[in-house]
Parts: sequence; C-alpha cells; structure tokens
Amino acid sequence: MKKIKIKTPAKINLTLEVLNKRPDGFHNIQSIMQTVNLYDYLTFELEEKSGIIINLSGNSDEIPYDERNLIYKCALKFFEKAGIKNAHLNVLVEKNIPVSAGLAGGSTNGAGTFYALNKLYNNMLNQNEVEELCAQMGSDLNFCLNGGCMLCTSRGEVTENLPFFEQNVSLIKPKNLGISAKEAYTKFSLLADKTNPNNTYKLKQLLEQGKFDKSLIYNNLEKALFCDYKELQEIKNKLPNSLMSGSGSTFFVLESSINADFDKNNYQIFENLKTVPEGVLTV
Repeated sequence: MKKIKIKTPAKINLTLEVLNKRPDGFHNIQSIMQTVNLYDYLTFELEEKSGIIINLSGNSDEIPYDERNLIYKCALKFFEKAGIKNAHLNVLVEKNIPVSAGLAGGSTNGAGTFYALNKLYNNMLNQNEVEELCAQMGSDLNFCLNGGCMLCTSRGEVTENLPFFEQNVSLIKPKNLGISAKEAYTKFSLLADKTNPNNTYKLKQLLEQGKFDKSLIYNNLEKALFCDYKELQEIKNKLPNSLMSGSGSTFFVLESSINADFDKNNYQIFENLKTVPEGVLTV
C-alpha cells in the first residue's frame, strides 16, 4: 500500500472583478488570489487491486463522501488520463476550511487530489498535464495547486505569478449561511451597474513595484449579494474595511484579529492567519 498526506490551503480574493458572460455560461473575471494558512488535510491510501474503487471519509457532515465530491471526480479524471485500470483508493478528509464560503474549499481539495495521485504514481503526468486536468475540473483549481499570489483571468484558470507579501489575515463567516457561486453570479447578472474600477490591474502594478495598498482590495460580487443577507450587512457595518472573498459568505480583513464584537454562536471566526507563498504541499 502507498500512502501520502497533503495539506490544501484556503484562498482569498484580494480583488475580484466580474467582466462579461461567456458563451459557455461562465463569466470572464480578473482577480488577484492569495493562499492563506488555513488547511484541509487529505490522507490518500492506494493499493493496486482489480478495478477502480474510491472510498471517501472524513470529519465533516457538510460534504458528500461519494461521486458528488470533487475529490472523487478528480480521482476518476486522473485515473482516466493516466490509463490506470486497477486502483483501490481510500481518502480521509480532515475538513477545516468552511464549505460554500468563497474560500475554494472544494477546489483546493480537487487540486490536492491531482497533486497527491501524481506523487503516488511517481509523477506519471508532467506539470502541464496536471494543469490541464485542473482547468477541466474547475475555475480555481489551477490557482490552488500552485498558490501564492496570482493574477487569475479567463474564468479563473489562467494564472500569472505575482510578487508575494506576507500579511496578517482574519476571516469571519456566518455559521448558517453558505452561498453558491451560481447564486452569486446570477445575482450579479441582474445588477444595473456592473462598472469595474479596474483595481485588479492597479494592485498588480503596485505588487510588481514591491508595494501594496489595502484600499484597492475589491469584490463586485459583494454588492450583488449584500442586500439579501442581514449577516453580510452586519459584518460590513461592524468591519467597514472587510471584504467578501469570492462568492461569499466569508469576509476577511488584513489584520491579525477581528476587532469587533460578534456572537460566536452565529459566526465562525479565524484569527492570526497568514498569507502563504505556496499551494498544495505534502505534510
């Protein structure tokens, strides 16, 4: 039996500007994404036995442990690409990243699956092939695989490395509110004002000069959702400098702590996090 344990990081969107809708139903975006040191831990055990069997288990009751899970789908995709016919795979998922939170919890697990299986098969696929698989399976997987600070364009899968700056990060998420990307983008499409301030490229230019400006963090999906949820309004009212990550419902501040009073029964808070310069890693 072969075994590997990996850690897959959460991401935040320092900027997210939605552009136009594409013929395939997705939206073109421009975003600066950044990994943070909030991790899921995935343990893979692999045996070469007849047929393909994938068993998932874990500590969360918010995700499925069957063919609906992106880990399962990515494992099948890897076996297909690599021509693997005989594999019994067990995956134990220690879930720490909130679900439906705008933190790429599913995408980072998917990217981690490609990373781990390729390691278990002695790098059978080259980096370009792994990147192609990531792009096929979702918009954020390519970023999550490599991590750090990146400009992400097209639907998110086209990435460009940017200079990394270590920063403090704290997260706050309403416990009983998950928002799907589909809901967020659908509501964005109904906005009358879809103007972008082009903060993504303004921040990109600063980063390339070795500078950072917190006033440029921006997410225009936030205004598409804000009026519909009192929890988002409470976060913004108490933390005016906070920003929603991705399609929500998590907000972040580039500070070591949440300097506001929130009911811990209703909100999940992560403090003293840091930005990190890498994506998926072996433990």
